[in-house]
Amino acid sequence: MTGRRVWIKRVGLTLGCCASFLGAAHVADRLSATPAEPAKTAAAPAAVAPASADKVVGASAPTPQPVALPAPIDPAAYTVKSVLTVKSPFVHGDWYWDESAAPATSGGRIVVTVDLKAQVLSVFRDGHEIGTAVMIYGADAKPTPLGVFQVSFRKAKHVSSLYGAPMPYTLRLTNDGVSIHGSEAMRPDAATHGCVGVPIPFARKLFDAVKMGDTVIVTNGETLTQGQAITAA
Repeated sequence: MTGRRVWIKRVGLTLGCCASFLGAAHVADRLSATPAEPAKTAAAPAAVAPASADKVVGASAPTPQPVALPAPIDPAAYTVKSVLTVKSPFVHGDWYWDESAAPATSGGRIVVTVDLKAQVLSVFRDGHEIGTAVMIYGADAKPTPLGVFQVSFRKAKHVSSLYGAPMPYTLRLTNDGVSIHGSEAMRPDAATHGCVGVPIPFARKLFDAVKMGDTVIVTNGETLTQGQAITAA
């Protein structure tokens, strides 16, 4: 694709989405209860009915628990600083991976963008595109959902429980199983049941780069030029 642009969704999310991307703290409420003394009467002791299961008798006030604040957001990590140069045409089965422009550390912020109209997936680390591939996506009857997702499950050797099909290097996006995974059917006429399929060698590299909670943005034809912020992240 001559003059290839990086495609991402511009959604009106608040910093709450950033907090989701960085991971929210899980705080457990604790409540200790002191059992009540049995009732006393002048007659012989009688059995005391237990307290209702939905009530706590003689409970002390819960101790406030500290809540972890989200890590500070580094705007530079969400700005497109560089994109890969790819040959033209960029066709099904093609992919590139080059981390030379990105920081040497592998712990940078990862954002994956999926554009259904362009049929291109890109992965950014600290704003630098380190990988891109032509991909396949859901058919009209089983469309790939649009939106911003966090990776909730990853498995290198996974098989679909619904269709019995292999899904190597699975990165799950939704509770009903929509995922990014490797596919051998990299043809213009190929479609999925909603997943995003990429060449298996590329899927392996993507799997190694992406961790639980990383952000994936799925759009249908919106653009972002170099130097602009990835606001959906």
